[in-house]
Amino acid sequence: MFSVFLTQNSGLLGPIESVLGLILNAIYEFLSFFGIQNVALVIILFTFIVRGLMIPLTIKQQKFSKLSSKMNPEISKIQAKYKGKKDEVSLRKQQAETQAVYQKYGASPTAGCLPLLITLPIMFALYRVIYNIPAYVNDINHMYGNIAEAIRGTNGYVDIMTSLAEKVNVKTTAYNEVAADGIISVNHVIDILAKFKTDQWTELKNNFPSLLTVIDQNYANIASVNRFIGGLNIIDVPGYTFPGILIPILAAGLQFIQGKQTQALNPTDKDNPMSSTMNTMNTVMPIMSGFFCFMLPIGVGIYWVAGSLFAIIQQFIINKHMEKVDVDALIEKNVMKANKRKAKLGIDPNASMEELAKKQTRSIEIPAENVSTSTSNYANAVKKNYEPSDYKKGDESYKAGSISSYANLLNNRNNNKGDK
Repeated sequence: MFSVFLTQNSGLLGPIESVLGLILNAIYEFLSFFGIQNVALVIILFTFIVRGLMIPLTIKQQKFSKLSSKMNPEISKIQAKYKGKKDEVSLRKQQAETQAVYQKYGASPTAGCLPLLITLPIMFALYRVIYNIPAYVNDINHMYGNIAEAIRGTNGYVDIMTSLAEKVNVKTTAYNEVAADGIISVNHVIDILAKFKTDQWTELKNNFPSLLTVIDQNYANIASVNRFIGGLNIIDVPGYTFPGILIPILAAGLQFIQGKQTQALNPTDKDNPMSSTMNTMNTVMPIMSGFFCFMLPIGVGIYWVAGSLFAIIQQFIINKHMEKVDVDALIEKNVMKANKRKAKLGIDPNASMEELAKKQTRSIEIPAENVSTSTSNYANAVKKNYEPSDYKKGDESYKAGSISSYANLLNNRNNNKGDK
């Protein structure tokens, strides 16, 4: 069940959505100057513009992938070297050797994740804005608002709208004003109306016959701006008939091509488990995209198709650019940057990983002269009191420091106490 989708989000992604919403509204209003009022075209341009703004992050991620193709064989050898070894010493050595490889290439294990961490919130916000267009485009919001205001002036509208909301999977129990005041706000009526498909609009007219003129006039405008190729309505699901079925097919096909491009840039390393995972993802994700497009509105499918199309064009250009990039020069540049960062932190760039570890842990060592009873002194005292010399009893002899000598010493002392 969906809760509040179309009302602007005030949560964690709210600020990002607000900025993207301003861009979306600006595109719609710009096209309106030329008499073009089409949400599908706005979605395509909006996706291209936002993806274009993220190109620097994409290039940064591709450069790390280029370095990874050089590093991964070395890292795979280290993993094979310590395969099956779970003791602490081996794990520390494996970690140190892996860190040394990253140090050699001037890279960081988190370098490939940083662009993704920045991109993901933007992509989630972008999806929500696309899904919630009436909340961000003023003209479209006004079309729905005219109907919403008229509905709210009619007796019994809450029960009718609640019943219709259930049919389009909008959860009205998430609306605080329903429980508090027994009303539904204008924005939340728009939330419900924006999920309506053709059948629900017909039912709405039947439930509000006195509002037939207002509904017809505004719905005609809504249907006009939501119209796509072949008379499709971007609010409807694509279905299994032509031309709607083209949307999921294109979404799956273009994402598959996009995955193949990524594989071409990063050749598969059979010894690296991550490569196998990526190959699986490149097969599964296109299928999932096509599957979801059958269930979601056509507008969401258009967004996925436009995003994949842009990514393919972008990847083609980046691949051509990356082919000209000298990997050795890229490594040298990365090492220089890494050394500068270390120098700012007061770290010797030429220090080995072991020396660096010693330097970083030195501050937590406890000097014996500064502590009345240090751990080492205490341990020595215990050892002096209880460690036996070579011990012999009868025909049995025990080596100093052995488990047997400790056991017999304790047994002997207990016997002596008993004699006393």
